[in-house]
Amino acid sequence: MNTLLVITGPTAVGKTALCVQLAHQLGTEIVSADSRQFFRELTIGTAKPTAAEMQGVPHHFIDSHGIAEDYNAGRFEQDALALLADLFQRHPTVILTGGSGLYLQALTEGLDELPAVPPEVRTGLRAELEAHGLEPLVAELFRRDPVAHNRLDRQNPQRVLRALEICRATGQPFSSFHGAKTGARPFRIVKIALTRERDELYQRIDQRMDQMLAQGLEAEARALYPHRHHNALQTVGYQELFGYFEGHYDYAEAVRLLKRNSRRYAKRQLTWLRRDPDYRWLTPAAAAAAGPGLLA
Repeated sequence: MNTLLVITGPTAVGKTALCVQLAHQLGTEIVSADSRQFFRELTIGTAKPTAAEMQGVPHHFIDSHGIAEDYNAGRFEQDALALLADLFQRHPTVILTGGSGLYLQALTEGLDELPAVPPEVRTGLRAELEAHGLEPLVAELFRRDPVAHNRLDRQNPQRVLRALEICRATGQPFSSFHGAKTGARPFRIVKIALTRERDELYQRIDQRMDQMLAQGLEAEARALYPHRHHNALQTVGYQELFGYFEGHYDYAEAVRLLKRNSRRYAKRQLTWLRRDPDYRWLTPAAAAAAGPGLLA
């Protein structure tokens, strides 16, 4: 049976280098499940791998969409399954990587079918977010759906807005739609989660932020600022600089927030992944040493 090798872990843990090594060893290709690297306009702030880092290995779902597109995990599930059907005709093993837990889940397990949301509901919520911030919307989610409130990443505007869209559009809790679908897959799935000591990981995150700034993250964010209302930009790495552009704090504070929020994001990624008992946890060095033996 064909095998999907999932390599995930928190931001800056070292996924890219390992996956490229494994792809060369297995003679295969890489499918990205990083929900920010899909977008062509986001490069520095998403730590998108460079051509040199890819080392000639084909990477799918990088630079595949524009920020104006309403691309979500449900569409990714459909598109990625179709892609895998093609890739598995040429490769017995394909690598899936990224740190976006919902997108990994979408492809490996499937997502619940959710009702359509009228555009005006979505537009209204985004206007409220812009006018009043996230806190009132999180409070509304708690009132409407305490279960979803406790499960979701409440610091992620996209997740909060999506849950409230369903609550407002249907009058039912978002969590009531969970568990309706299971997604049996016609391929074997091996799940590996990378980890490092916390201090080491946080140091790598801080270094990555410094590197991004040196590469021109501020200029990239300024160019994207007129498009800041798009879903793709409701994310760590850009929001902190947008607040600086708007005069809410100085540059030094923006840098501090970039590093702090990136560390918090890594912590949330780890929390999400630890809920899945199928992941085998390894250091990047141990995974690299195992090589194709990871499939055993």
